[in-house]
Parts: sequence; structure tokens; C-alpha cells
Amino acid sequence: MNSANEGPHTLKLLPRSLFDLYALALPRGHGFGMRPPIGAWQSEDGIAYGVITQHVQTPDFGVLVMRRRVDGVWVEVEAETGIASQNAALEELERLLGCNQQKEALPANTAPRPALHDIGNRQPSKVFSALSTPSHHVAAWTLNQLYLAMPNPDKNWAGDCQTGNFHTRLWEAQLLASFREQGLLVEQPHPSPDFRIENRKGGPAWVEAVTANPPVPYDHVNAAPSVQPEAREELFFGTAAVRFAKTLGSKLQKGYHRLAHVKDMPFAIALADFHAPASMIWSREALVGYLYGLGAEPKDIDGQRVAVPTERTELLGENPFPAGLFTDERHAELSAVIFSNACSISKLSRVPISAGADTKGFRYFRIGNFLDRTPGALKGIPFCLDVTSDEYRSLWPQGYEPWCAELEVFHNPHARHPLPEALIPEATHWVEENGEVVCRAFYETSILWSQTRILNEDDRIPTLEDFLPDPDSRR
Repeated sequence: MNSANEGPHTLKLLPRSLFDLYALALPRGHGFGMRPPIGAWQSEDGIAYGVITQHVQTPDFGVLVMRRRVDGVWVEVEAETGIASQNAALEELERLLGCNQQKEALPANTAPRPALHDIGNRQPSKVFSALSTPSHHVAAWTLNQLYLAMPNPDKNWAGDCQTGNFHTRLWEAQLLASFREQGLLVEQPHPSPDFRIENRKGGPAWVEAVTANPPVPYDHVNAAPSVQPEAREELFFGTAAVRFAKTLGSKLQKGYHRLAHVKDMPFAIALADFHAPASMIWSREALVGYLYGLGAEPKDIDGQRVAVPTERTELLGENPFPAGLFTDERHAELSAVIFSNACSISKLSRVPISAGADTKGFRYFRIGNFLDRTPGALKGIPFCLDVTSDEYRSLWPQGYEPWCAELEVFHNPHARHPLPEALIPEATHWVEENGEVVCRAFYETSILWSQTRILNEDDRIPTLEDFLPDPDSRR
């Protein structure tokens, strides 16, 4: 979006970092079709904003105005096209966003959305309480905006987020952002599955969100990070793979595909991993192992150390689960598994900060490994970057970190109703081609693992040797 240099004298330009976040409350998010935005402004009191759009093929301008409801939810109050000039559109915005505008009233028979900051008599979890620290002010504000953007969240959403179900709600919020960032229509017309998504090229599908949780709860704020298994068999087919098998199996038993509104449509489960402290750093391989029965072992070939595929039909353990959920028609009702190794508070900070949000004196560094796309490569490429730097922002074509940068879709080649790749176009897709599982990435930059370190302005700049003990600062 290219904002005009000047707008109406009573309005303020809306920074892109805010517009792109506010736009996630639109039914199709950033999907404006043939009428993309060319500028955005906000009212002086901040309770409304307006966008000027222009048809890509004709000099036809339009305006879209959104205003806060009394409970903070954005409401569309004006959508107009057929305006002859940009100046006329600016004049219309000045009228619609003028002074003395009130917040929108609640519709009849609509309960106000509970405030995410209102704890009431609940005991908040440590991880939710961490959002109140000054270094997490951007993350806290962002999570609240995503919650307010939900089309129809569960009535217990706020209470769950504040207490013991924080990570599941965090994952739902991040999924909403990832889907609408790609221009998908995202709806919540039924209690389950969690989301109905749709676009013109991919059609509709249903998505149920779930987190892999620990058998014994741990302190997500202070727990020491788990250690990646050294043995390749354990990494691909061990404890993490078993935990994924149990988590996905529990969801499959609920029979979502048999619901009248889901039947005969693609159905996917979206999985985020919290089964051990910081396990999301290394557990992606376990998902590949469980879904496709595939692993990898290092071998020397022609003087080079490369990864060679291995196969298993069972996971490790005394009572092994079958490996290769997607190798036959056992669960043809499951179209795909959607996964991210970056569901974290840190992600809530990095996206808006890399887009220009105020850091209020803090510095945010991301340390990790880029994917090395050399065939057979065993290790990533180390990096350490300031999230506000031009070098970091230039990793992605939009000039800041996308919500769906780490989003991956593992497709079931035996699915009764396949999930079209075009439905989630900006994700990395794992598909079967000619008997082999191949990976197709949308973004050239792919990050295998990372940590985010938050510093004061006068703190020492981190290096690649730094490794944070806080598991929720990883990713």
C-alpha cells in the first residue's frame, strides 16, 4: 500500500504497521481483490480508520471505513465505490472520519466481547502474566488485536488465554493472522472445527487447531529448554513423534469430517508443539517421521556428508504406534496437517516491530539458522539480525516478517478430499510427487530454528554464540 503524501487536514496517516494489523479484522484480511488500497488514514481519536481503494484496471476509486465497537471489535461502517477521483475520495473520508464520532453500539442480542486484560477472579498463568512486562508491550497489544479480529471466538476464549490454555488460544490467533494475511476468507460459523477458510482458487476447507501438550505440565516461562535427541532415529521416530501421534489421534477420534457442514470438504488439523520446553526448535522432523514414515541419516557420498532418507513403519517405544499416517488410506478423512515451529510470544513482537511498531527503547534480535537449500545439506546457515534492520526486513518481499513465514502444510496423498495448495498459497507445502515427498516453499527465506533476544538499548549486542534459556523466547 502506498499512502498518499498528504491527506485531509483533520486526519492522520495510518502507518502500514497498524493498517496491516487492523486489516486482519476484515473477513478476507489483506485480500482486496481488484481494488487494492492506495492509502489509509485514522481519526484523531483512533477509534476509526479509512482506506482509499482504486480498481487496478480503471480510474474508479472507493472508500472503506472501519470503526471500533464499544467492546473494541472493528466494524465496517462504510464501503463505497464509483468515486471519480482520489481527491473526491479524500473528501469523503474526511466527512466519514470527522470529529465527534462515537463507537459503534453492540448489535441486538450480542454480548460484548470480554476484555482480554480483565482477569476478574481468575489466577493468570505465568506465561500470560509475562505479557505485562515492558519488553512484551508490543506482543500483548498484538495478541489483543488478533483476539478482537476473531470473527466469532469461543465464549471462554479470553479466560482460557489468561489461564491454563494460553498456547492453544495463541495458536488460534496466529492461524487467523496467517490465513487472513494471505487474503483468505476466514469464518467461525460453528463451534467446531475452529475455522472455515476459503479463497477463489482453492475453494473452502475446515481447520481444527490443536497443540501438542506435555504429559506433565511445566513452567513455560522458567523451564530449562529441552535437548534435541542426538540419535537420528529418536529425532524422527521417538518421543516427539509419539506425542504427535497421540495428539492427532485424539482429534481424529472426534470425527469432525462426519459433521454435516464439514462432510465432503477438505479437513485439516493445525498443530503447534509445546510437548516439552522449547521442543518446537527441533520437533519438526518428528512430524515428518510420523506422517510419512521418513527419516534421514548422514552418510558420506563422493566425499561429502549428506542426508540419506530412511524409512520406518513403527515409532519407537514399548507399545509402538504405526508410523506413516499418510502412507495409506487409514485416515483419508484428514486432508493435511498444518504446522508452525514459530508459535510464540516472540512472533507477536517480531511481526509488528519489523513492520515499524514502536519498540519503546528495547532492541529485538533474532538468532538462528536459515535453511541451506543445497541438496542433502545437513546443517543450516547461522544468522543474528536486529529485527528492525534493513537486512532483516529485506528477507521478505513485503519488507517485514510475515505471519505465515514458518507455516507448513503436510498433505495427505491419500486424502479423500485433498486440500488445494492454492488455498494456502504462501505456506511451504509437503506433497508426494512420483513416489517421493517433496517440499515447495513460497518464501525464499526459510528459518529452521531461532531465538528472539530482547535487550535494552545499552546492552551488549548478541552473537551467534548466545543461547537463551527462556523457552518462550525461542522462535
